[in-house]
Amino acid sequence: MPQHTVASFDQDLKKLSGLVIDMGKLVGTQLNHTLSAMRKHDVTVAESVIGGDARIDAQCAEIESLVVSFIAKRQPVAIDLREIISTLKISTDLERAGDLAKSTAKRLVTIGGDAKLSGVAASFSTLGERVEEQLANVMTAYANRDDKLALEVWAGDVDIDMLHTSLFRELLTYMMEDPRHIGYCAHLMFCAKNLERIGDHATNIAESVHYIITGQLISVERPKGQSDSGI
Repeated sequence: MPQHTVASFDQDLKKLSGLVIDMGKLVGTQLNHTLSAMRKHDVTVAESVIGGDARIDAQCAEIESLVVSFIAKRQPVAIDLREIISTLKISTDLERAGDLAKSTAKRLVTIGGDAKLSGVAASFSTLGERVEEQLANVMTAYANRDDKLALEVWAGDVDIDMLHTSLFRELLTYMMEDPRHIGYCAHLMFCAKNLERIGDHATNIAESVHYIITGQLISVERPKGQSDSGI
């Protein structure tokens, strides 16, 4: 991070960065607990995720307030303005990722603790672990200003899309084989879509990190895997 004539401005920028890193850790924890609740069919853990979302919202609000204060008091330009605005975008993506973790937890509470289709557990685990990895890596890229890692996350979104499509087809097969599974599988489809969308937010963050570091937008179209889920 470049040095400024006003030392307090450097401290404010470091505080902003630290808040976003802490927020990323909290979202990562929420996602981890959601996936644990899914694997163990643990409603209690899912309910704790729902209750914990308020902390993410509060952190996002604190970051927004700090950004407004920066702009009003410091009137940043060039690199500083680029970093502040991009960091605000990152906090918004993290807040939405947290909302998706909460939404998934709510569906887990709705379907209860019974494992009606144990066969899909491995597919959910694979998708969830990949999404977790993407989120952790992109926050490391932000913390270390690592453009190479950010671009790897950006390119890796296609893997999540493919895993999501495969899981969607697997759930659709269960629904076609036995109509009694339709309600349960519908909830799981939305859970899978939520995980895929968290992956999208990680990719958004990767684009913001790249812009902070280079000042350049990624000009090529984001790679996408085949998707026929329709949700």
